[in-house]
Amino acid sequence: MADTALSVPRRSPLAGVADRLAAVTRASGGAVRLAELPFLAQVNVRLDAKGAAADAVGLALGLSLPLEPNTGVRAGELTVLWLGPDEWLVVGAPDTQRDLEHRIRAAAGDEHVSVTDVSAQRTTLLVSGARARDLLAHGCPLDLHPRAFGPGRCAQTMLARAQVVVVARSEPGAGFWVLVRSSFAGYLTDWLLDAAGEYVAEV
Repeated sequence: MADTALSVPRRSPLAGVADRLAAVTRASGGAVRLAELPFLAQVNVRLDAKGAAADAVGLALGLSLPLEPNTGVRAGELTVLWLGPDEWLVVGAPDTQRDLEHRIRAAAGDEHVSVTDVSAQRTTLLVSGARARDLLAHGCPLDLHPRAFGPGRCAQTMLARAQVVVVARSEPGAGFWVLVRSSFAGYLTDWLLDAAGEYVAEV
């Protein structure tokens, strides 16, 4: 019997507000840029940072797992974020999570390692522009000054009372990633849009 199941198009948590994000970006005149980066692969990895698996996994991914707290490293389309002494988040291009899981498990071999696909758990907001730090500072307790939270830094924190991971991107002018649970994405986006109104009014 032929498969008659309907294929349902995938819909990101913020698909319905893409136009609002784009409108505020245009109206701010470059002060802020807001956009969703949907469906990024996100794989949580836990292993002994001092064990053989750490070097092997890093080699398989083409980078060294960051060992300094609250830092991230980037190689090509991959970014690895330090979440704890034995925990990292590997972020990659959409739909690459299975490949990442396979590479990590194969590299670890018989070493103890936990690899979990958490791609569906969060979505990613891009916050950039000349006033990006000011916008995030309205609702984030972190010191976001470039001296304290410059490119390559990351942290698990709260933004407008939502639990997030904030990443200061290492590319010039790339701004920040805000990784937020899908169930809080709409609320946080509404907060960002409201807070960004201050910069729309300036132009």
